[in-house]
Amino acid sequence: MEKRIQISSGTSWEKEVGYARGVRVGSLVEIAGTTAIEAGKVIYPLDAYKQTQYILLKIEQALKDLGADITDVVRTRIFTTDIDLWTHIGRAHGEVFKEIQPVATMVEVSALIQLELVVEIEVTAWVTKKE
Repeated sequence: MEKRIQISSGTSWEKEVGYARGVRVGSLVEIAGTTAIEAGKVIYPLDAYKQTQYILLKIEQALKDLGADITDVVRTRIFTTDIDLWTHIGRAHGEVFKEIQPVATMVEVSALIQLELVVEIEVTAWVTKKE
């Protein structure tokens, strides 16, 4: 049986809602929906491009914490409150994933956890290298 490894971001939401920031089982790594929030404050309010850049940096760190790398990402799921912002989100996504080219989905949602948030991203990674 594969060992399960979990990481936490330390937010109270994780305990209250019952989820982990990221989970690794064997080669599979899942990173929970990630937003541009730090210490309860939205970073770059309503700026889709900068929020996406910030989120991808947070995701990259979570992957590292689980022994994975951004190049291990095989799927991204992007949620936005305004699909008309797709070019800004896509530009930031492309800066990270242009060569990696994971499968990707982007959908518009009616709202995120705070009004100033316009992007949330989750990823799936598959680690192929030995630790």
